[in-house]
Amino acid sequence: MTVLAKALAAHIRATGPMSLADYMATCLMDPRHGYYATRDPFGAAGDFITAPEISQMFGELLGLCLAQAWLDQGAPAPFTLAELGPGRGTLMADLLRATRAVPGFHAALRLYLVETSPALRKVQAATLGRGDVTWCDRVEDLPEAPIFLIANEFFDALPIRQFQRDQSGWRERVVGLAGARLTLGLGPETALPDLAHRLEDTRAGDIVETCAPGTAIAGQIGARIATHGGTALIIDYGDWRSLGDTFQAVAAHAPTDPFTTPGAADLTAHVDFEALARAASPAAHTRLTPQGVFLERIGLGTRTEALARGLSGAALDSHLAAYRRLTAGEEMGTLFKVLGLYRAGTPTPPGLET
Repeated sequence: MTVLAKALAAHIRATGPMSLADYMATCLMDPRHGYYATRDPFGAAGDFITAPEISQMFGELLGLCLAQAWLDQGAPAPFTLAELGPGRGTLMADLLRATRAVPGFHAALRLYLVETSPALRKVQAATLGRGDVTWCDRVEDLPEAPIFLIANEFFDALPIRQFQRDQSGWRERVVGLAGARLTLGLGPETALPDLAHRLEDTRAGDIVETCAPGTAIAGQIGARIATHGGTALIIDYGDWRSLGDTFQAVAAHAPTDPFTTPGAADLTAHVDFEALARAASPAAHTRLTPQGVFLERIGLGTRTEALARGLSGAALDSHLAAYRRLTAGEEMGTLFKVLGLYRAGTPTPPGLET
């Protein structure tokens, strides 16, 4: 049993079962024993690999997409260039490299990274090697200004609550104890006004997940876009509407029990994109688009072919494998989705449709 598991068990014995959201937040962000507070989880030596680590083309094309959106909105200056949960800083480094040739883009940008992990901030600083980066803990700390933002695999790590449908209401799934073991149980039936509309499309036994931090953040982003202009690209796994238990843990690139070694595994859940789009209003939103379709529309196939002409052997095989991993339906191409937020009345972000 990990140190954090013992602390959680003691807390539950003293105060009763805790929400899944509180459990996730503690496991991921406890300042001494939390997952993100104590390690760099990215890459082959970590627990998972994200799209920027698969190929530089991912960040390059996202950067050019944002730069085109900036041009389409009249090239506002200055503007906030922001990334939520920047990982190792790889995506932002690729984005900045690809946009160097866009006239005026770098001169106008003010670079902000929303990151709470001290360990990852150090890695990001080393990756970017720039003196003009501002780190902040919260989206609320971003300037009131035009904003062009990327959130890649950010919302999936925010704490969720789970509710199981009864005949006429909902019971929250909570973390309690079975002996000394952490486990999920059910709280009492509760009337939840925010889930009243989900009684129409669910049956007894169905599980619906909510993410209050996610909708609050989407609201902050949407408010800035609606007031000042800008575009946000949200890339994550999930679907338009939450249904079912998607809570999961990953360690060493493999699924694991989320209650066995708290603090030692990454905890995530699928993103409810409909909830984010609703929260971001009055900013406009695009249609939810599979990642593979989006990347092909903004030129990944063409870029892959161009780079392939200078490669051979193992390097070529690796390059083509990265392309397949990002776009193929059996890889990341359909599981991951892209949602764009933008100011109503301005052009739709490249690669996305309304």
